[in-house]
Amino acid sequence: MKKELFALKGMICYSKNQREMIFMEDSYVVCENGICAGVFSQLPEEYKNVPVEDLGNRLIIPGFTDLHLHAPQYAYRGTGMDLELLDWLNTITFPQEARYADLSYAKKAYSIFVDDLKHSFTTRACIFATLHRPATELLMDMLEESGLATMVGKVNMDRNGSPELQEESAQASAADTRQWLEDIKRRYDHTYPILTPRFTPSCTDELMTELGKIQKEYHVPVQSHLSENFGEIAWVKELCPTSRFYGDAYDMFGLFGTKNAESELDYTAASANSNSCPTIMAHCVHSTDEEIQMIKDQGVYIAHCPESNTDIASGIAPIRRYLDMGLHVGLGTDVAGGFSLSMFRAIADTIQVSKLRWRLMDQNLAPVTLEEAFYMATIGGGSFFGKVGSFEKGYEFDAMILDDHNIRHPQEISTRDRLERLVYLSDDRNLVGKYVQGRKVI
Repeated sequence: MKKELFALKGMICYSKNQREMIFMEDSYVVCENGICAGVFSQLPEEYKNVPVEDLGNRLIIPGFTDLHLHAPQYAYRGTGMDLELLDWLNTITFPQEARYADLSYAKKAYSIFVDDLKHSFTTRACIFATLHRPATELLMDMLEESGLATMVGKVNMDRNGSPELQEESAQASAADTRQWLEDIKRRYDHTYPILTPRFTPSCTDELMTELGKIQKEYHVPVQSHLSENFGEIAWVKELCPTSRFYGDAYDMFGLFGTKNAESELDYTAASANSNSCPTIMAHCVHSTDEEIQMIKDQGVYIAHCPESNTDIASGIAPIRRYLDMGLHVGLGTDVAGGFSLSMFRAIADTIQVSKLRWRLMDQNLAPVTLEEAFYMATIGGGSFFGKVGSFEKGYEFDAMILDDHNIRHPQEISTRDRLERLVYLSDDRNLVGKYVQGRKVI
């Protein structure tokens, strides 16, 4: 078997841990069969003859993972931003998502989304589709062709939708979900299914029970929304009066994390443990102490979406608290609650809203630093996929090549300063190369 072996040479930046970054100038990162073999100031003897792409002064960073976004909503991003969550869903989102019943429209809309995602600062993503099985499979086909590594979910919703966007029953929703999972079995190399109950208000107890059965049968992870908005939280309490809190409304059906959270959170190994349900919950803006403790105990991943939480007036999540408690926290763009696919924008927003929270709400919770936000965008979210988000030996080789020559400056600046300026000033011109699992995507 022929080995795929190459090296990139340039200004290398990656996280050492949550609070520290490594900056290695004029150095090499080596990829061997899709896995990072390490970073070196000089190539070791065993790699002396590998092909090297010399990128000069360009920055080489790990790929970013977008832990939460809605593919069908990309078509109307930047629309209805004066509305709060529930009004926005009913007025904008549900009517627009209903259009994906038409495969010709879905193909047109998803072609734009996938092309833009491919050329964005994202190498991996966890994505909501719609409740329409054919359109969801079409999206997965397109994402597989793009070369990105993604998890995609056919949305489940059997209540509180609209006449055009609601499944006819819990049984119909479950049957369609099983059919979807059978249709895509062994079809893809780097596109994976993820169960996607839209959120508790959209799913009856009967449907959640069925999804719990499907999760145990197919051993797939779960993504949904949690404690995003005060109106939503009150609604969940009304709909699920026996639940202790919002997260409990998922946990009652076995759809809230891994009971033995000390073990490695690898969804591919979920079959080894009947209590294993790797889970992403987006937002967690207003989680209670009890809910936060369950998130920690059961290893649930939080997808922090600062741009969306600002746009639809949900609030500012206490990310400093989550980080200090050792919770799994990644970043999401949450298109189209958020209007930008840029993960650099997500990093900047994370830092900025944490400063507002510190200044205006709780001066005991210090603002998030660049190092911490970068960690969340790389290892923090990437670890949901396994060993992803770093250039340490043994991690999957996801990398982005950044050219910042258009961000002009008269003074000498450090590599860290260059990275920070890209966080705030970058656009599509700055991305000049991207690798996913060792494959060159652009």
